[in-house]
Amino acid sequence: MEFGFTTAAYVVAAVLFILSLGGLSGQESAKRAVWYGIVGMGLAVFATLIGPGAGLWWLSIILIVAGGLIGFQLASKVEMTQMPELVAGMHALVGLAAVFVGFNAHFELGRVLLMDDAAKKTLEGFAALLAKKDGVEINILRVEAALGIWIGAVTFTGSVIAYGKLSGKVTSAATKLPGGHILNASAAALSFLCLIWYLNSGGFFPLLLLTIAALFIGYHLIMGIGGADMPVVVSMLNSYSGWAAAAIGFSLGNDLLIVVGALVGSSGAILSYIMCKAMNRSFVSVILGGFGGAAGPAMEVEGEQIAIDAEGVATALDEADSVIIIPGYGMAVAQAQQNVAELTRRLRAKGKNVRFAIHPVAGRLPGHMNVLLAEAKVPYDIVMEMDEINDDFPETDVAIVIGSNDIVNPAAQEDPNSPIAGMPVLECWKAKQVFVSKRGQGTGYSGIENPLFYKENTRMFYGDAKASLDTLLTMIN
Repeated sequence: MEFGFTTAAYVVAAVLFILSLGGLSGQESAKRAVWYGIVGMGLAVFATLIGPGAGLWWLSIILIVAGGLIGFQLASKVEMTQMPELVAGMHALVGLAAVFVGFNAHFELGRVLLMDDAAKKTLEGFAALLAKKDGVEINILRVEAALGIWIGAVTFTGSVIAYGKLSGKVTSAATKLPGGHILNASAAALSFLCLIWYLNSGGFFPLLLLTIAALFIGYHLIMGIGGADMPVVVSMLNSYSGWAAAAIGFSLGNDLLIVVGALVGSSGAILSYIMCKAMNRSFVSVILGGFGGAAGPAMEVEGEQIAIDAEGVATALDEADSVIIIPGYGMAVAQAQQNVAELTRRLRAKGKNVRFAIHPVAGRLPGHMNVLLAEAKVPYDIVMEMDEINDDFPETDVAIVIGSNDIVNPAAQEDPNSPIAGMPVLECWKAKQVFVSKRGQGTGYSGIENPLFYKENTRMFYGDAKASLDTLLTMIN
């Protein structure tokens, strides 16, 4: 009966998770999809707590309540600009959990193997499952545990470094130790040798050595990826955390963890691949830390940045018939999405064609700009993807860039030595006029100079995006 209820609950939870992932593909269905996920997770936790082998109820409840309170506090206080860092932190926790579960499986297996047959008959839960395994099954379990630990360790240190890069606590430049990929390959080879050693000996030391090698790989891989590729990194780490969860599921014999881990792992991998295609990157090369650094001396940028005030922007917008707005991370930092939405409403009320151009890697998290615009109640039908709108810039009167750099950088097409060479970008410089809302003359997060700011039809609207738009809105009625 217990197994039947748990299995049925897991099936329902898995269906809810699939519906949740499917619903997240559209802005209108996203809210409903989130609730599918919440209900599915609640059902999964409940079924696990009352299922076979459940024990230590008081400890489980204390940990669930403590984790829930911490999560609630973090989610309540975190700004939208900090969402990428929060996601990276969550991935780190999943990776660390995989490491701990793998170690626990190792220690529990060692304890069970030392018992006599009479003692094994009294075991319950996970220990009882271990007691029934023969030699081949034990080796399979060791492979599963080692794989879960390895993926979890890579995910943990990789996510910690990603958090540091996203929060500005670690340099966003691609940084490798002397030896670069050879070090990563050597650490991977050492991990494989440790796995063979562990299967033959069953000892803890090879498992510990494998963990250290994996921790290094996670650190060195993400350090070797430049800031321009960080949105792909976040998606990639999401995939890693899913595979770590699946490996945990195999170790524990938990079907739901296997299913959920596979869903997260495969969806994260697919998203990473799609983003790499959108950036003209090689998926394998990004994973191996092959991008983010310049291939040679960058092309020199000639000319000067010409500033414009709010009155000049207002005049141009009043005369324009078509406007395309390109949001970026700077809009999120300034929390200017409400101002952007109000500007859009006023311009559309004047009969102007206003649309948004969203690059697949705008911001530092997939879908970051879409979430901000949805929060500000910008109509979904005027928020366009890059492929849908890029050809429209030559017929556009005004393009407004708000806090973007790499995704509107002509160097991607003009400079073969640029770190973003070959990356598809929003070709806003083809519009009749371009206004760039920017705090100053710096190069931005990735440290790449942008020739757009020096073009003849570009004017720099300097200042904090929210404050600049506040001034602009007073002139547009």
